Amino acid sequence: MGYENEMKIEFDSRSCNEGFIRVAVSAFMTQLNPTLEEVADVKTAVSEAVTNCIVHAYDGKVEKITVSCHIEGNALCLSVKDTGCGIPDIEKAMEPLFTTRPEMERSGMGFAFMEAFMDEVHVESTPGHGTTVSMRKEIGWNKPLH
Repeated sequence: MGYENEMKIEFDSRSCNEGFIRVAVSAFMTQLNPTLEEVADVKTAVSEAVTNCIVHAYDGKVEKITVSCHIEGNALCLSVKDTGCGIPDIEKAMEPLFTTRPEMERSGMGFAFMEAFMDEVHVESTPGHGTTVSMRKEIGWNKPLH
């Protein structure tokens, strides 16, 4: 696709894989020489997106989640895709404190955290067919020039 570098990982929607994908994305982004804070921001956003797939998209069933990353200049671009139930009202779902799973003590802050820690967040979803969360993080843009 003309990106400087890219990767794609498909894995089971099991909570034990959340840590794996956080580390995989962190390792991939090291080529951009991120700060520890930038790595932590991305890891948090990835964790929230993957957790949404596990908890909401598949309702406990084990299916596949695909995480794709690519480098564009000094930016990490990533997407988290599921083929689950989809989101009927994306705007409502992205409101802070909104959750479809209050019985599981979900905070409803997943999308808010993604938006807080990433520079761009875009959600596409089709009910019955799944959701893709695309995120972008500029790495090093606030570092002082030497």
